[in-house]
This record gives sequence, C-alpha cells and structure tokens, in this order.
Amino acid sequence: MTHVSVTVDDGHLAALDGVVQGLRARGMQVDQVLDSLGIITGSVAPGAAGGLSAVDGVISVDEQLGVQLPPPDAPVQ
Repeated sequence: MTHVSVTVDDGHLAALDGVVQGLRARGMQVDQVLDSLGIITGSVAPGAAGGLSAVDGVISVDEQLGVQLPPPDAPVQ
C-alpha cells in the first residue's frame, strides 16, 4: 500500500465527510481526518493515488515519504 496525504480546498472544508466518502469510493483506506487543516491521510493500492485527485474538493494528493535512520551503534558516515 502507498501512504498518501490528501489536501482539500477551503470551499469543501464544510463538506469534508463527502470528500472522505469520495476517497473511500476510489479505494482509499482513510486513517485520519484533520478537519481544521483540511488534510486526509491514509493508504491506497500502488498506482491508484492518481485517481484520488478526481474527487471533488481535492487540491492535491501527495505520497508520504519514509525516512530510515541507521541504528545507534552504526559507524558515522
């Protein structure tokens, strides 16, 4: 699964539940809805993130990037 953050436009903040339903209908598993920020986080099948931008009210869909730090006992690079 690909983890994504979806940004909702200001005009759809009052209807955020409808945007969430639209995202779920397109296959997104919604993990968290940040109402005041207009951001919805979750995951979607690989390659399916592009279809989320077609949901009414969605400004952007961004893949969440992971960071891997070396273990504490690893040599300094």
